Amino acid sequence: MTEAILLVGGQGTRLRPVTVNTPKPMVPAAGVPFLAHQIARAAAAGVTHIVMATCYLAEVFEPYFGDGSAFGLSLEYVVEDEPLGTGGAIRNAARRLAGGPDEPVLVFNGDILTGLDIAGLVASHRAADADVSLHLVRVEDPRAFGLVPTDSEGRVLAFTEKPQTPEEIITDQINAGCYVFRRSVIDSIPDGRPVSVERETFPGLLASGARLHGVTEDTYWLDLGKPESFVQASADLVRGVVSSPAVPGPRGEALVLPGAKVADGARLSGGTVVGAGARVEAGAVVQGSIVLDGATVGADTRVTASLIGAGASVGSRTVLDGAVIGDGAVVGSDNELRAGVRIWCESELPPGSVRFSSDR
Repeated sequence: MTEAILLVGGQGTRLRPVTVNTPKPMVPAAGVPFLAHQIARAAAAGVTHIVMATCYLAEVFEPYFGDGSAFGLSLEYVVEDEPLGTGGAIRNAARRLAGGPDEPVLVFNGDILTGLDIAGLVASHRAADADVSLHLVRVEDPRAFGLVPTDSEGRVLAFTEKPQTPEEIITDQINAGCYVFRRSVIDSIPDGRPVSVERETFPGLLASGARLHGVTEDTYWLDLGKPESFVQASADLVRGVVSSPAVPGPRGEALVLPGAKVADGARLSGGTVVGAGARVEAGAVVQGSIVLDGATVGADTRVTASLIGAGASVGSRTVLDGAVIGDGAVVGSDNELRAGVRIWCESELPPGSVRFSSDR
C-alpha cells in the first residue's frame, strides 16, 4: 500500500475564535499543525504518496508541507472549485493516483485523531478481498455518528446516519473516518458533482452486492469537531496517549518550544504546550492547555483545558477553564472564564469583568 487521499474540508470555522485566517488543520496541536500528525503517521505505516483533497487554497498548506519530502513521501494538492462532499472529493482526488484498479487506496479524514494500526487495516482489507474496508470504533453514545453494524465475519450489514430514535440504535459501532478502497471502486463514484460517501456511496455499494468489510479496533479515537476535543488531542499527543512521529519533543507533562519563557514557580502539566516566544509568569498553573506563539499567561493565573491564541495576553490571577482565547485578544486580570467561553480575536476584556463563581 503506497497511496492515500487525505480529506481536508469544512473544518476552518471550528476554531474561528482562535484565528480568522488559518483553517483548523494549521492550528498547532502538540507543537505542529494537526495535519502533520496525520501525514507522519501515514508515512510511518508505509504510505509514500498522499493526495490532499481540500476546499481551501493550496497556498494555505504548501508553505508548511511542501512536496512532502520532509515526511518521507510525496504530497500533492487538489483544490475543489465547488464543495463536492466526501465522495466527490475522493473521486476528484483520485485523478492524481497512479495505482492500478485493484490497488488499495487509504482514505482518511483530516479532523480525526486515532491510534489506528493503518498497516493492519490494509492487511485486513487484502485478506477479506474487500471492495471497501472501514475502520469502526465503539462509542457510548452513537447518536451523533453513522452506525455500521457488521456480522461475525466483519461484513457490513447496513448504514444508519445519525440515528434519531432508540429503535435506530442497533449497534455502538460507528464509522471512524478511515477507509481502504479498491481503486476501481473510487472510479465508480460519480464525477463532477457532490457525493456523500456516507449517505450515497456506501449504501449504494452495499445494495449492489459489493463486499464492505468493517474492522473494529479498540484504539484511541477522537473527533476534533469541537475546540475542547482539539485541546484534548494536543495534550494526549504530548503525553504519548496516542503516538505521532511529528511531535517535536519527548512525551511528557509539557512541551515547551524553543524561545518560550516559563518562569520559576510556574507549573505546567497534563500535556500543556507553550509555543515559541510565549511567556508563562511566576505562580501560573497551566494544565492540559495550548498556549500559542507569543502569548502571555500572567502571574498566579490558572489555565485548564484551554487554548490561548497567538499573541494573546491573559492577566494575573485570571482563571480559564475550557476557554478559547482568540489571537491577539487581551483578557485583563482577575477574570474567571469557564464552560466553553470564546473570546474573539483582538478583543479586550477589562480586569475583573467576568465571574462564574460566587463573590468572595
